[in-house]
Order: sequence, then structure tokens, then C-alpha cells
Amino acid sequence: MLLLVARIRPGAPAHFSIRRSALPSPRGSSLFWQLTLSGVYHLLRLLDPLIRGWWQTAGLGITARLEVAGRRSGRPRSVLIGLLTVDGRWYVGHPNGNVDWTRNLAASGRGSIRPWHRDPVEVRAVRLPDGAERDAAILITAAQQPFPGNLMYRAARRHILAVGVYFRLEPIEQ
Repeated sequence: MLLLVARIRPGAPAHFSIRRSALPSPRGSSLFWQLTLSGVYHLLRLLDPLIRGWWQTAGLGITARLEVAGRRSGRPRSVLIGLLTVDGRWYVGHPNGNVDWTRNLAASGRGSIRPWHRDPVEVRAVRLPDGAERDAAILITAAQQPFPGNLMYRAARRHILAVGVYFRLEPIEQ
């Protein structure tokens, strides 16, 4: 959203400038959940080396490794994500809106997903617009996430429905 700002000082001509303003929060979003989810995902980034080691050794529920080209550098970037399944289709997403890996996935439109102890699968990523398919992917998250993530997703459901960014992953036939 653009905002026209006027600064007027007595005895001086008015000075106008245009500033980019943050969009108002989507309906249903929550500052509490925005901050809580940001904190949780920040902690997960700090623990990433330990989590990756555990994932490679023993797996972690629905956790898979997504590799996607960086939108600026083009270099491969990998992130551990929850791979959701609804009616045989794969979905991934972030509950708190756009983050680096969702921006990279949207920009490239494709990536490689590797569930634990399986070969990587090249996929096409389709960002889900608001609607029934996106809602189904979000709502199934609470059922498929392991504890304690399932409780957090269930409690933050309204916020996630308002701001979450989700993709359908379609395997590319080779």
C-alpha cells in the first residue's frame, strides 16, 4: 500500500512524499501467533544442524528435505519441511506467511523433495490461492504434524488460514 505523507511546517512550503506502508493485517491474523510462530521457527533455524542429523539418522515424522534454487543466487537451498498428504497429493507450506524458502519456491516454480530414506523426487510447485484446497492442506497439518507441532497448528488455525502460504507439489515425470 502506498501512503501519501505531507509534512507541513509553519512558514515553509508543504513537502510531500510517498512511502510504502505495510498492508493491514489480513482478517483473522493474530499478532500473538505471528510473534509466537516467528520465535518457534527462529529456534528451529538455530537447531537446524542437530535436527538434520536426527532426520538423517532416524527420520522425524512427516519431515522431508526440500531443495530449491535461490531466487537471487540460483544456488541450491535446502530446508526441512513437513510434507503433508491430502488425497494422495503432496503439500508444503509455512504457517506464518512468506519466508525465504516459500519465496524461492514461488520464484522457481519447481524443486526436489526427499522424504526420509527415499530418493529425491523432482516436483513442480503450484502456489495455492485462498479456497478449499488450501484450507484442506492447512487443516490436515494439525492431524499429520507430530507432537507438539500438532497442538500449535491446531491452536493457531485461524491465523494460519489467514496468512499461511501453501503449495501443491506435483511430481515431474522424467
